[in-house]
Amino acid sequence: MRCGWLDNPTPGNASLYDKDGEWTIAVQGGHQATGDWPPAFKPGQWVNSGQGSYGYGCVCLTVEVDAEEKNILNILSGKARPLSACRKDRAIANIEKQLRP
Repeated sequence: MRCGWLDNPTPGNASLYDKDGEWTIAVQGGHQATGDWPPAFKPGQWVNSGQGSYGYGCVCLTVEVDAEEKNILNILSGKARPLSACRKDRAIANIEKQLRP
């Protein structure tokens, strides 16, 4: 299980940022993790980037990974978390600054 910021800035591009760094979920025209993502976000749990439904939120994902390449291969399950959970986590709190539109 990996918990952190799910960033989905544009179509076909997504990453998870956790205590171990950036994990690639999808790259437009390239790697695409299998599984059901993103999880459902309640109002106030997703920060819209201003372009459609794209943006970022805080999640925990149960995943299969390629640790060497830092790719998420398969998302087995996922759960949205309050933004405050990631904002309070010292290992990842500062990452939000680079995700903001």
